[in-house]
Amino acid sequence: MTPDALAQALRAAVLARCFEALPDPLQGGAPLGWHPSVDLAVLVFPRGGAAPVGANVLFSREHPQGLVARFADGLGAVDNIAFAADVRDANGDSHAWLPGADWSRIAFPAWFGRGPRFVAPYPASLLKMMVAVGVGRLVDDGRSGWALPLAWGGQTRPVADWLYDMITVSSNEATSALVAHLHERGALRREGGREVRNELRELFAAQGLPGLALANTRPDGGWGNAAGSGVGQIQMTAWDALRLMWRLDADAPPPAAGAGQPPAALLSPGSRAVIRRALDEQRLHHNLSSESLRALPGWVPGIPTPPARFAHKTGNTENYASDAGIVHDGPLHYLIAVTTSIGRRYAPHPEAATSWQLPALGGAVHGWLKANG
Repeated sequence: MTPDALAQALRAAVLARCFEALPDPLQGGAPLGWHPSVDLAVLVFPRGGAAPVGANVLFSREHPQGLVARFADGLGAVDNIAFAADVRDANGDSHAWLPGADWSRIAFPAWFGRGPRFVAPYPASLLKMMVAVGVGRLVDDGRSGWALPLAWGGQTRPVADWLYDMITVSSNEATSALVAHLHERGALRREGGREVRNELRELFAAQGLPGLALANTRPDGGWGNAAGSGVGQIQMTAWDALRLMWRLDADAPPPAAGAGQPPAALLSPGSRAVIRRALDEQRLHHNLSSESLRALPGWVPGIPTPPARFAHKTGNTENYASDAGIVHDGPLHYLIAVTTSIGRRYAPHPEAATSWQLPALGGAVHGWLKANG
C-alpha cells in the first residue's frame, strides 16, 4: 500500500456515495444539489512493523471532486490546504449549510494553513475527545483525580464516571460537568466574556495538532452556541482528530515529530487507559459503523462491528455528523476519522443519526483495507 493508492481509494469511496444526490427535507425532498462537506482521513499500520500509511481527502461544494492533503514531515500537519472556520449567523444558527447559502457572501474566518480553501464543518460531539484529553492532563498534573468526587447537576460522581458517560453515550450533562471542572482547576479561564487562558490550545500546539480548537467555553460548563462557544469556536479537522486518536492508541507505534524525535507524551499510560476504556465501550454505533441501527428498515452496514472492534467517538447534530476511532479486525489495524455536514437532516428514519451513505462509506473503506492492507 502507498499513500497515493490509499488517497485514491478514499476519494473513489466518497465519490461513489453520490452525496450531492441526498434527499434534502429542507428542499422538499429534492436532491441536495451540491457536494456536502466531507473530511475523511485514514492511517493504516501495516503488518510486519512497516511504516504507517496515511491519507486525507476533503470534499465540499467548492471542491466536489475532492482535494488530497499533503503532510509536513511525513505524517505531520496538513500543509497544502487553507482551513476556514465554521460560522453562525446573527441568530446563532449554522447558516452555511442551508439551501440558498451563498458562500461567496459569507465571511468564513481564516483558521490555519495555506492553499485552496476548505471550510471545516463543526465536529459536533467529537469535540468531547478534546475535553477528555484536557481532564486527563489535569489528572496527570496532580490537579484532579479519576476517583475524585465531582458534583454537578445534583449528582456527585467520580471524574472517571462523568468521562465514561461523556464518551460512551455522549452525555452533554457530563461534558458540561467536565468543562466546568477544567475551568475550576485553571486549565481554562474566561473573564468578561473573553477567554484569557486555554491550556488545551497550548497542548495541541505543542503536539503539532493545529486542527484542534476548543475555545470560549464558560466556567459554568457552557460549551455550545448559546454559551458563545460551539460552532465557529470549536473545530476539529479529520486528520488531526485521527492523530489525536493515534496518541491514545497503545497498540500503535508512537507518532514522530518533524525533527525525527517523538513528541512529549500526550497523557500518562494510566489516563490513556481510562479514556481508551470508554472508547472501547462506545454504545453509539451509527455513523461510520451502524450496528446500533440494525433493527431499522433499510439498514445499511458500515464498519462491521463485529467482527471488527471499533473504539470510537461519534458526533451528530441537525447539520453535522462525525466519527473517529481505532479499528482492529484480525491483523488489520487502522485509524479513521470523518467530519461532515451530513447531519440528522438527511437521516432516513427518526432513530437514525445521518444518511445511510455515511455507514456505507465506512463499510467501503473497511472492505478496501481488508483487501489491500
